[in-house]
Amino acid sequence: MNEKEQTEKRLVMAFPEPKPQVPQLPQHLLRTINCQQGAVRAVRFNVDGNYFLSCGSDKSLKLWSASRGTLLKTYSGHGYEVLDADSSFDNSLICSCSSDKTVILWDVASGQVTRKLRGHAGKVNCVQFNEEATVTLSGSIDGTVRCWDNRSRKSEPIQILDEARDSVSSLKVVQHELLTGSVDGRVRRYDLRMGQLHVDFIDSPITCVCFSQDGQCTLSSSLDSVVRLLDKSTGEMLGEYKGHKMKGYKLDCCLSSRDTHVLSCSEDGHVYCWDLVEGSLSLKLPVGKAVVQSLSFHPSQTRLLTAMEGRVQVWSAEPEETEDDAPLS
Repeated sequence: MNEKEQTEKRLVMAFPEPKPQVPQLPQHLLRTINCQQGAVRAVRFNVDGNYFLSCGSDKSLKLWSASRGTLLKTYSGHGYEVLDADSSFDNSLICSCSSDKTVILWDVASGQVTRKLRGHAGKVNCVQFNEEATVTLSGSIDGTVRCWDNRSRKSEPIQILDEARDSVSSLKVVQHELLTGSVDGRVRRYDLRMGQLHVDFIDSPITCVCFSQDGQCTLSSSLDSVVRLLDKSTGEMLGEYKGHKMKGYKLDCCLSSRDTHVLSCSEDGHVYCWDLVEGSLSLKLPVGKAVVQSLSFHPSQTRLLTAMEGRVQVWSAEPEETEDDAPLS
């Protein structure tokens, strides 16, 4: 090998061919599922993304296979429409909340009600387990967050957080931190271990809150049609995301599984996806002609669930090719 060939070989080794960029956004519709439970109020992936829950206006809660879109079980026991749900880390329990003022704990396998938690004075908007599923947290139109001990048979909550001056619309709990959004326009972050409360004032009713995957930021959507990214520790505004319509509905927002994009439902029938750093609109996903009520991003893959009217849509970064995964009507 002469000197020229050696030089060319070194150059090839030093500068490998760039890998093709993997699609980052779920823009291919894999299937549409007719849930047959009235209007779908909320849709939620489970902890590993293999299943999802749909909350219906017909008082039912349904568990689905995420890969096939098949119904696995229906949970009936609420007296009015189901507004939110969450599954435990081991997929053995589900908690759900309703306009009937109750929170219900379900045994996943049997479909039976294990506990019905009463105490809220109005409809319960949001519910979530803590990481070990030892505590259920619920937020209500009565302005309180109630913490229920799942290991106890006592009917009273172990803690009541009543700082909100209006309805608690959304809550998220990660480790010892609780994030809440309220119609009073405030995002509250509780450090349950230290007993501290941090408040950020948005000046518009909050519809949804969540933590970033890295735990450094909070995301909130509000009825002024703005999604805001805040530094968790300082409250500094890191980004504002606009273009969608959110004026009268309680709609979801979230971050993608790698914190690269901000996503929001919209009243104009689309899901909006913005680049987190640049703030530019990366994708305007056409879901349908009605309000996109709810969404849920897969915990590790580029997959998205959207809920519109009585249907749930499953979206992916790439179309599936197997016959088994043909769209369901």
